[in-house]
Amino acid sequence: MSHTELAASLFDREGEIICGVDEAGRGPLAGPVFAAAVILNPDKPIAGLRDSKKLTAAKREALAELIKRDALAWSIAQCSEGEIDKLNILQATMLAMRRAIESLSTTPSLALIDGNRCPVCQVRTEAIVKGDDKVSEISAASILAKTARDAALMVMHDQYPQYAFDQHKGYPTALHLERLRLHGVTPLHRKSYAPVRALLDAAAIKSGA
Repeated sequence: MSHTELAASLFDREGEIICGVDEAGRGPLAGPVFAAAVILNPDKPIAGLRDSKKLTAAKREALAELIKRDALAWSIAQCSEGEIDKLNILQATMLAMRRAIESLSTTPSLALIDGNRCPVCQVRTEAIVKGDDKVSEISAASILAKTARDAALMVMHDQYPQYAFDQHKGYPTALHLERLRLHGVTPLHRKSYAPVRALLDAAAIKSGA
């Protein structure tokens, strides 16, 4: 099915109020995981919506402003580092998605979820693999989740400039791992993630020696 055919089939669902849902930040070693839900306004189409990873930062920011201005409803939610460590990243992501859906000012009748898993929530859900580049509503959610996470990373960078969060965005790059070894684990790091856990375990052994 082509992009156009898929979009047409979605809008042909008479009476459905469709929201798209996507997440940002499953892979990083630090910071919350974000999710967004968006109900677009068919009377105010937004040109250029696609997977946020395929857009420049400037284009994402410009589109995020349009989405917030013209969508029928939108919501951004998150799960904290502590919740990620307690639940695991998959369950925390599902919880962030549920929070985003349930925080919408308009209740959708169908939530289209990017990926192959759906959160448990009161709204009917459907998973769409690679939906962030197939369904406009999911593309819009992808953009809001990504820009919200990028903004949070800049706040984290201001708090801990020695970790260079503005460069690696929390992902386990060589630079991030080097700064972790040099400066230790912050309260913003996900302690259940293997590279962080290994440093904490090593520090515990050292302090106990």
